[in-house]
Amino acid sequence: MTDALKRLSDEGVAIWLDDLSRQRITSGNLAELIDQQHVVGVTTNPSIFQKAISEGHGYDQQLADLAARKVTVDEAIRMITTADVRDAADILRPVYDSTDGQDGRVSIEVDPRLAHNTAATIAEAKQLAWLVDRPNTLIKIPATKAGLPAITEVIGLGISVNVTLIFSLERYRAVMDAYLAGLEKARERGLDLSKIHSVASFFVSRVDSEIDKRLNAIGTDEAKALKGKAALANARLAYEAYEEVFSSERWVALDKAQANKQRPLWASTGVKDPAYKDTLYVVDLVAPGTVNTMPEATLEATADHGEVSGDTVRGTYEQSRTELAAIEALGVSYDDVVQLLEDEGVEKFEASWNDLLKSTEAELQRLAPSEA
Repeated sequence: MTDALKRLSDEGVAIWLDDLSRQRITSGNLAELIDQQHVVGVTTNPSIFQKAISEGHGYDQQLADLAARKVTVDEAIRMITTADVRDAADILRPVYDSTDGQDGRVSIEVDPRLAHNTAATIAEAKQLAWLVDRPNTLIKIPATKAGLPAITEVIGLGISVNVTLIFSLERYRAVMDAYLAGLEKARERGLDLSKIHSVASFFVSRVDSEIDKRLNAIGTDEAKALKGKAALANARLAYEAYEEVFSSERWVALDKAQANKQRPLWASTGVKDPAYKDTLYVVDLVAPGTVNTMPEATLEATADHGEVSGDTVRGTYEQSRTELAAIEALGVSYDDVVQLLEDEGVEKFEASWNDLLKSTEAELQRLAPSEA
């Protein structure tokens, strides 16, 4: 069996796991994935933590201690999630050291209820960086309009950032601009730019899910022929924008100051439509200097039967533009789709966070010591 994950790594794609739990840490599974499956980073989100904490008993001891101290549910969640991120960061520390800080990273998200509040997002990002207290942490900030100035300010403070929930090419350019502005602020403050890292999480599968639904509603042969094309086209054109921005004069000046490029990260890479090959958003998005964060099922599918055939992004830009234009010509509005997906993304993470609050509160009550 060919080692598809090694081939992917050799092509310049960093493989990150889109999942984390206490069980994955304590069982040795995360260390095993790093050792055997070329995993060099971990991403988390509110949905991942909600699932981890609501399943099994891995958090009982910590929850019992928190209940005894009568902490608030918000504080309990932060204590639990930052503990997992800290432990995962320690497991990944050798990767961080060997890649000079590029990989070996673990991401943790600001409270999604703050997605439209710039000042609160900045404050939360600073607090999370302080709480986790590991150099290989990335603080996740959503690419909402309120998130953009927060990205600039947080990067300007020297805190590394994973920008999440990017769906549109226009917003992606604004994210890269916010990152460069942050680096310029950091340079003015005399910070070491070589220590600041960032990835931009460009979401993939959800674009096909929404556009395919609209193409099905149109129902013509022409519409059906365009199904499964939009997400790849969108991501490939994002890479074109990345190449453009990180070869600009503005970038060259920062590069001379030892700044790091903000790598594109392909997020939401699990296939939603069973009609598509389960490795679609991995093997068809191979390009140097990218990150692909995969749920475990996608990681296993790629390891088992992924066919990695070199760069599948560069050289596709004109075809990608043609495909998106054809979809638009059928009456499917790109701008409408990407705004809807951003709104839904924020709402889904907020809903997961609220579920996490409820389930954690119930566990705190269950494990609270009885009053003497």
